[in-house]
Amino acid sequence: MDTVKLESIARALVKKGKGILAADESSGTIKKRFDAISVSSTEENRFFYRHLLLTTNGIEDFISGVILFDETIRQSDKTGLSLPEIINKKGILPGIKVDKGAKDMPGFPEEKYTEGLDDLRPRLVEYRKLGAQFAKWRSVITIGENIPSIQCIKTNAHGLALYAAQCQDIGLVPIVEPEVLMDGNHSIKQCEEATAETLKSVFYELKNHKVHLEGILLKPNMILPGKTCPEQATTQDVAMATLRCFQRNVPGSVPGIVFLSGGQTPQQATQNLNTMNVLSNAPWQLSFSYGRALQESTLKTWSGNNSNAEKAQQEFYHRAKCTGAARNGQYNENMEIK
Repeated sequence: MDTVKLESIARALVKKGKGILAADESSGTIKKRFDAISVSSTEENRFFYRHLLLTTNGIEDFISGVILFDETIRQSDKTGLSLPEIINKKGILPGIKVDKGAKDMPGFPEEKYTEGLDDLRPRLVEYRKLGAQFAKWRSVITIGENIPSIQCIKTNAHGLALYAAQCQDIGLVPIVEPEVLMDGNHSIKQCEEATAETLKSVFYELKNHKVHLEGILLKPNMILPGKTCPEQATTQDVAMATLRCFQRNVPGSVPGIVFLSGGQTPQQATQNLNTMNVLSNAPWQLSFSYGRALQESTLKTWSGNNSNAEKAQQEFYHRAKCTGAARNGQYNENMEIK
C-alpha cells in the first residue's frame, strides 16, 4: 500500500473550492432520470449527456473528481479519447462506482445490505487499468419503526470496511458512503441518532480492517428531518446538527467529508453546505459529492435535444460555480440570478 499516494489523491479531491461530481447513476437510475424528461435511455443518449457534462468549459475550477459508472468508464469519443482521459486532461480525477446495489436484507424487512464483494478485487484491478484513481461504495440505512437495526448497521459497516481495505491494497482511494436515507417522517433528532450509530460502527470496522484513514474520504448524508416530517429544519439547524454529529464521530485523520445531496433541492444542498463551511472549524475539509443537486437543472435544460447542449453546459457550469462557492462558505442566494 502506497499511503503517500493515497493521501495525495484524497487531498486533491477535497482541494479548497472544489468537490466531486457523482455521475455514476446505475442503468436503472439513469433510466428514471431520462423518463422524467421523456428521453429514451439508449447508450447513445447516455453517452451524449455524460460527455456534455464532462466537456463543459471551466468546470475544473470547481470539480476535482468525477465518479463514473461501469458503462461510462469504458466509453470513448469519436477521436478515440476515453472519458477518463477527457477529464484527466482537465486536471480532474476519474473515479468509479463499484458496489452492485442495495438488496433486501434477509430476515430484516425494510432494510438493505449492499452486494458486490465477491468479485470486487478483479474489478478494482481492471478499473485502475481503465484510469480510475478512486472508487465509491454506497450502503443505505433506513429510519422507520424499530429500524435501523444494529445488525443492519453492522452488516453494512463491515461491507464498507472490506471494500475500503481492498481499494487501498491496490492503490485506489475509497470513498466510504453510509447513507442514512431522507425517506420517512422521522425527526432531525432521529436522523442524528441513526447517523451517529452508523458512523461509530463504520469507523470501528475500518479500524479493525486496518484501513488507512488519511487515505479515504467519507461520503455521508447531512443531518436532516425525513421528507414527510411535519417539522422541517432551518439551514442553521441542519448545519449545527451535522457538525455536532460528525465532530463526535469522525476521526480528525480523515482528510475530507464529501456530503451527498440526497433528496435535497440543488439550492438546499448548496445553502446547507455553505452554512456548514461558515460555521465550521472542523479538522476535515467539508466538500460535496453531488449527483442530482449538480445535474437536475442541466438535465432539464438538455431534455434530450442535442441543440440545447450549449445551454445545458452553461447551466451545469452555473450550478458547479455556486456549489464551489459554498465549499468556501462564500455562496449567497444572489448567485442564483443569471
